[in-house]
Amino acid sequence: MRSLVSFLLLALVASVRAISSSGGNRLLVILEDVAEKDGYTKFLDDLEGRGFDIVYETPKSEGLSLFHLGERSYDHILLFPTKAKGLFTFPFLLSLVICLLLATLAVVFLADHNHQTLTGLGPNLTPNILLQFINAEGNILLALSGSTPVPSSLVSVLLEFDIHLPSDRQGLVVDHFNYDSASASEQHDVLLLPTPGPLRLGYKNFFGLRSSDVQDGQEGAKEGGKTTGVIAFPNGIGQTLGQGSLLTPILRADSTSYSYSPREGSDAIDGLFGSGLQLSLVSALQARNSARFTVVGSADMLSDKWFDADVKKIGEKTSTKTLNREFAKAVSGWTFGEIGVLRVNWVEHHLNEEGLGNASNPKIYRIKNDVTYSISLSEYSWDKYIPFTVPENDELQLEFSMLSPFHRLKLNPTISSEDSTTYSVSFKLPDQHGIFNFLVNYKRPFLSNVFEKNTVSVRHFAHDEWPRSFVISGAWPWIAGIGVTVTGWLAFCAVWLYSAPPAKGESKKKQ
Repeated sequence: MRSLVSFLLLALVASVRAISSSGGNRLLVILEDVAEKDGYTKFLDDLEGRGFDIVYETPKSEGLSLFHLGERSYDHILLFPTKAKGLFTFPFLLSLVICLLLATLAVVFLADHNHQTLTGLGPNLTPNILLQFINAEGNILLALSGSTPVPSSLVSVLLEFDIHLPSDRQGLVVDHFNYDSASASEQHDVLLLPTPGPLRLGYKNFFGLRSSDVQDGQEGAKEGGKTTGVIAFPNGIGQTLGQGSLLTPILRADSTSYSYSPREGSDAIDGLFGSGLQLSLVSALQARNSARFTVVGSADMLSDKWFDADVKKIGEKTSTKTLNREFAKAVSGWTFGEIGVLRVNWVEHHLNEEGLGNASNPKIYRIKNDVTYSISLSEYSWDKYIPFTVPENDELQLEFSMLSPFHRLKLNPTISSEDSTTYSVSFKLPDQHGIFNFLVNYKRPFLSNVFEKNTVSVRHFAHDEWPRSFVISGAWPWIAGIGVTVTGWLAFCAVWLYSAPPAKGESKKKQ
């Protein structure tokens, strides 16, 4: 456990330095051996250059703890491939001696302990703790390798998210048509892939690299304002994704790729795990609390060797630069909350009628009132907030609902400033009294969730608010009928009253 002094110093530094991402800048890097970080110098230096405070630990560190007094000790976790089989809470050597001398007692001891501490990353990185970290809005970037079996604790975490790996926790993705002929002429396990496009029409694409994203020193990667480089995916393991709405593939394998078990003696056909587009090489999950979990199937693609490397695709004469550095920045930036984070600045709804006090956010309205709803949104982009723009072919909608929506309306941009955009819509309330909600529920892949709900009461007309009958055109025939009836009755009375009675003499003569 870190001393109290180091913890206070870390808190002081974190409070003084600018926050690198919207979710904090405390980053924990887990390595099998701290010395392995020398192989990822460029990637880790880029993270430090973006303002992250990095702490390096190993799964065997006894002082490793993701929580302190019920709060997260770190904001983000970066997990590199590890061969750890688990640790006990007492020193490893002592546990080894006890297991060798007292096998029976060791079996009983193992039965009483959490099974995940034996087959995973240690007692401080069990699946339950990692899930608690995500539930506490922490972000995790997990890097795997095709040559290193994945610890069973991580497999359990992936299964919780409906992300599936080969049954033996080890696999290798190869492609005999899209590989680097210089470094993988025999195994064909260094895949060369184009930058990913948008997931579908109307979704933002944070991982399709533009020429402005490419480093200036990369000759051959820019041509006519377009990126010409490729992404190198060496020695990687593929994943298959379930049907969950929270899962999204970032980088898919090509249609000619397949995954098999690289173990000796295994049949290539029997060991086939997946092929083509069903293989996801880089996968993302955004939880309902907007916590982010990303799986990178190849840790080697983050290493210094493949940053800005020269590769040559089979059948081509010229080599090209890899875009792994820019792609790694985009993936890590999204995972750690540097891009794609939406913020609601304020919400306002009010009456939109002349002669009435149009106070902001009243608690009660009247049926058939004209109202206006506005919401201000910002998007975090690397180091600042910018106005959020809804992508083309997409809509930001407002629901005015009770149990089901009475109105579902498109919110249109009305005001834009340096760091926000205001979306508004005006409409007439339905002819139904009760408890209603102004609801904005905007959930899209790679964007943090926006859920704003404001509850109001809608009353019926008061007795002095009903319009006069002569104003209602539908009442005019009835008013006319009443007028004719009254006029006819008065005319009859007038004729009756002013008619002369018959003479009395004439009546007697007739008798």
